[in-house]
Amino acid sequence: MERVLTRRLTPSFGLPSLRRPLQSLRLWQQRARTRRQLAALNDHQLADIGISQSERMAELEKPFWR
Repeated sequence: MERVLTRRLTPSFGLPSLRRPLQSLRLWQQRARTRRQLAALNDHQLADIGISQSERMAELEKPFWR
């Protein structure tokens, strides 16, 4: 008896190949946005969330892809 495995054929239109770069782009945008928000905080707000000036500067100096 011959067994045939079938695979559903659905048009992908290149989506699987674009998924990973789009996820990376969204992550980079999120990092840039949160770092802009971090840069806008004053000393009192930083103290409220438990972040020192040096920790903030270390985060702000990172490139968006890290």
